[in-house]
Amino acid sequence: MENAMTAAALKDVASAHRIVVKVGTSTLTYGTGKMNLKIIDRLAIILSDLHNQGKEIILVSSGAIGVGVGKLGLSERPTSTKERQAVSAVGQCELMYLYDKVFSAYNNTVAQILLTKDDIAVPKRKRNMKNTIETLLEMGIIPIVNENDTVAIDEVEIGDNDTLSALVAASVDADLLVLFSDIDGLYSADPHKCSDAELLSVVYDIDKVRSMAAGSAGKQGTGGMVTKLDAAKTATSAGIHMVIANGQHIETLYELLDGKQAGTLFVSNNFHESES
Repeated sequence: MENAMTAAALKDVASAHRIVVKVGTSTLTYGTGKMNLKIIDRLAIILSDLHNQGKEIILVSSGAIGVGVGKLGLSERPTSTKERQAVSAVGQCELMYLYDKVFSAYNNTVAQILLTKDDIAVPKRKRNMKNTIETLLEMGIIPIVNENDTVAIDEVEIGDNDTLSALVAASVDADLLVLFSDIDGLYSADPHKCSDAELLSVVYDIDKVRSMAAGSAGKQGTGGMVTKLDAAKTATSAGIHMVIANGQHIETLYELLDGKQAGTLFVSNNFHESES
């Protein structure tokens, strides 16, 4: 029964039309903070190709502070709010310049959307955000979303882009959310510590697997497996399938849209209930 349900879920993933893709700092940058140009170019060509196929693509991109650290030649990520805001302002400029350049090379236009918690929590602002994203999609433009680290402070920040991507996906009624990280998916134990840890291919009940979550392994990032499971809870509760996959293999998107198993699939609650 479960094998049949998984096959049906993979088929449903393959039919996804509106797709939110989140890439983390560990995917976009090297440990030095400098941008991984090979990965960024591969991301641009694959998302452009899917867009050319008629898919609606929304990219949620981390990396502003990480890129700023590299751009300014800092030895480590700043800790004070004002320094993070300043470094983010530098990094965001550099990041969007590169995105505009690489996506333009593949004849696609991108637009920047910077959000704070209030843009999602306040109904009027959330409605405006949704309208903007949907209008951009109608115009054939790929929105690139990030938290507005330049103005966000502790009281109003979303905190991490795993959470942001799930909230955006739910707000715009996406069909699929894909989180690219520095790990292949959710394991039965921390694969950095346990050689016999097994990759979970499908998860139906997030609460049952929370004990497997580990913190972030990336020096430049802010998220970890705990935030990814929280994102999965938000997405699947909104009727959206979510996948965690390795950011070194952006072509995983093709596999998912071909109905193949890749990474860890978190099956949406709506689908699970309808198939039970």
